[in-house]
Amino acid sequence: MIKVASYNIHKGIGLDRRRNPERVVEVLREIDADVIALQEADRRFGAKACVLPHHLLEEHSDWKPIDFGLRALSMGWHGNVILVRKSARVIASEPLHLPALEPRGAVMADVQLAGGTIRVLGMHLDLSGLWRRKQAAAIMNHVDTCAHRHPTVMMGDLNEWSAGAGCLRDFGRDYAFAETGASFHSRRAVARLDRIMVSRDLNVVECGVHASPAARKASDHLPIWAILEPKALAL
Repeated sequence: MIKVASYNIHKGIGLDRRRNPERVVEVLREIDADVIALQEADRRFGAKACVLPHHLLEEHSDWKPIDFGLRALSMGWHGNVILVRKSARVIASEPLHLPALEPRGAVMADVQLAGGTIRVLGMHLDLSGLWRRKQAAAIMNHVDTCAHRHPTVMMGDLNEWSAGAGCLRDFGRDYAFAETGASFHSRRAVARLDRIMVSRDLNVVECGVHASPAARKASDHLPIWAILEPKALAL
């Protein structure tokens, strides 16, 4: 089995309005997932440096960031980062350029873990419903045209408030949603903006929202998680 998680870390700024990357890493250690998709992991302006220092992950966590080779000080692409276990082997990785009015992107990686090989996509979609649907179509089309197939998990902040419309309906044609629950706002979660979606060859064994005291302070979003297994191995 493989545990995955998605977390909008709000540029490392907690509800106390303080930037505290150590607090974010504390929450990640609590979740202890094999693969983690982060959103809003870069500063908004300037060199758009990542808010999680590399040495912090190297010295105080079991994860390494996947390198997408774009900006020197950024860890991912448009704030999207994928973390994997240090023991994992990254087979392939690439950024996805999305249609958008404002800077948006997604990241994709094929990762070999102890539990098997999966394709992971991390994303943070637009505030506009029209552009969210265009972005969803671009992401799914990119995956469909890949030469190699792998069980696929898509994670991120979709910014979709509707229960079953817009981009959720589009993704739902080919992917199943983990019923994780509401993750925004962390003070009192009422909206399911953050989502984990899996291809039809994966089962969601267990899933949820991580609502520890630390998570309620570290960001305006709560992290979500899911435990997955290939359907061929399901009992």
